[in-house]
Amino acid sequence: MRRRTIPARAVLALCGLALLSACMATTPTLKPQSRPAGLVKPQAQPPVASGPSQRSQALQTYYARVQADLLAQGLMRTDGGGPDTRFDTDDLVRNFEAIAFHDEHARGSLSRASGIAGALHRWIGPVRMRADFGPSVPQAKREKDSATISSYAARLARVTGHPIGITRSASANFHVLVASYDDTDYVLNRVRQIAPNISSSALSVFRDLPRPIHCLVLAFPSERDDNAYQLAIALIRSEHPDMMRVACVHEELAQGLGLANDSPQARPSIFNDDDEFAFLTTHDEMLLKMLYDRRLQPGMRFETARPIIQQIAAELTGNNS
Repeated sequence: MRRRTIPARAVLALCGLALLSACMATTPTLKPQSRPAGLVKPQAQPPVASGPSQRSQALQTYYARVQADLLAQGLMRTDGGGPDTRFDTDDLVRNFEAIAFHDEHARGSLSRASGIAGALHRWIGPVRMRADFGPSVPQAKREKDSATISSYAARLARVTGHPIGITRSASANFHVLVASYDDTDYVLNRVRQIAPNISSSALSVFRDLPRPIHCLVLAFPSERDDNAYQLAIALIRSEHPDMMRVACVHEELAQGLGLANDSPQARPSIFNDDDEFAFLTTHDEMLLKMLYDRRLQPGMRFETARPIIQQIAAELTGNNS
């Protein structure tokens, strides 16, 4: 479950583009237009009666094997770290710089980014998350995933201190789509409803999602501030086994808040391509606290923010003097 993040700072985050991938992040270059009336409330999609296609069944088998292989290697840890994963203030500062000020992919594409640090990005207004499910997703899975997303949104709100919640209304601005390969048409139509002016290249990621990409999140900037997000769309494959689906939720929703990159030095962390940890860790919570600390502002460059970041990191690790 390696993660990757594609910026375009209308960011397209794709988690796990490597062989054992799980997410990814990117940003589209165009800002979303106002949604046409009549498209803001899609009709509820009841589960389909027929079974999954051979392609969807093959994906289920593949992802079950991926999860089993990772677990057999002692990866996808759920303990959040321990004595073997200690980190200090300097580690936290270094990891925050790598994950919050860099992108993994070039703007609007899956090619590697330049490696040059950019500006800080995050949400300014309230984040209103909404879970939508493809027609093929069984009711039991819908209920389980809805509970996971709702609980995790509450955790993200507590950690960041930012208003983050769940809604079923048309006011949603962070859409979490849980769907299978058989729901591709539904996903494409839903994405067009949410972001009517989405580019064809960004839309093609949803249409032709490679098997190694486990899940993704696409975040759009505000019309008034390129450094502030105002809309996000996450896609979670419903073919994943339970643990991998939860891991995708943890990765994509956190990346969609502004932690867009991965770092091989980040540990214990889900923002690392090594798949050692499946769920958000205490280290990752600290990164989110730093990202939404009021002493930092969207658009800040690392050179300017460094003294503030060092102070916040010292406070969080208990090394403040």
